[in-house]
Amino acid sequence: MYAITIPEPGGPEALVWGEVDDPVAGEGEVLVDVVATAVNRADILQRQGFYDPPPGTSPYPGLECSGRVAQVGPGVSGWAVGDEVCALLSGGGYAEKVAVPAGQLLPVPEGITVDRAAALPEVVCTVWSNVFMVAHLRPGETFLVHGGSSGIGTMAVQLAKAVGAKVAVTAGTREKLERCAELGADILINYREQDFVAELREATDGKGADVILDNMGAKYLDRNVQALAVNGRLVIIGMQGGVKGELNIGALLAKRAAVTATTLRARPVEEKAAIVAAVREHVWPLVSGGHVRPVIDREIPMPDAAEAHRVVEDSSHIGKVLLVRPS
Repeated sequence: MYAITIPEPGGPEALVWGEVDDPVAGEGEVLVDVVATAVNRADILQRQGFYDPPPGTSPYPGLECSGRVAQVGPGVSGWAVGDEVCALLSGGGYAEKVAVPAGQLLPVPEGITVDRAAALPEVVCTVWSNVFMVAHLRPGETFLVHGGSSGIGTMAVQLAKAVGAKVAVTAGTREKLERCAELGADILINYREQDFVAELREATDGKGADVILDNMGAKYLDRNVQALAVNGRLVIIGMQGGVKGELNIGALLAKRAAVTATTLRARPVEEKAAIVAAVREHVWPLVSGGHVRPVIDREIPMPDAAEAHRVVEDSSHIGKVLLVRPS
């Protein structure tokens, strides 16, 4: 088969479409003929040499994919050759085939084409596990997501609205904020021109956000704590703004607030399976019913992964950028 390899870390040009050995479905795994995958920030870090895949997993980038079951491994039930699926991966999505633990498979939702389904697994599992399973966002609460026009952000806006939360977003352009509003965002904050702490307080009569989903890390740590409501929950899922910040414990104590940091890629197979099962139960009906949809900026042929990485690094996109396998 062919896959995107990274012979040497570097810029987008480090991504090479080349021939590699075919994977085989092992015990408890399913082999998927990949139709499409999606670009995530973790893929960029891996290309740069900063984020190696977990031991024993595919060396190729790609944390999600969609396609059709090509082989069912020993000990697997409930899936058959030809089933249209999408999957949460530890790696290997930038390839023509990938072996996936069966617990990380999802059926392609009704009303979604198999290629567009590649935009769902990573963002839905990230948002559901962090915003709902960890932070327990409830109806009527205020939710802030940074980078509201990103793949994670566009899904977080939709899911938070679907459960009856008030949604605030930060983004860097009017166009991106307008798209967030179309998805249901109530409070629109241009982080280049406005202070999100002040804007959020004004919009909530001084209360702040009950839950914040943050991809910036250190750069926003202090202001995120300032923006939290009493009993607020801050969940950090990225480090785009650095890895070391100063935490005001006094402010945290005064608000009886919590700060949690999580990753998805390195979790044990059993934990990922539990998240995927929860997504299938709670989110898939919303997707099939048309209440939640993937937001896709563009589709690019998989051999041209370098172009897709440039688009994502430039942050000019809204939603997800897909890589589609050549026909």
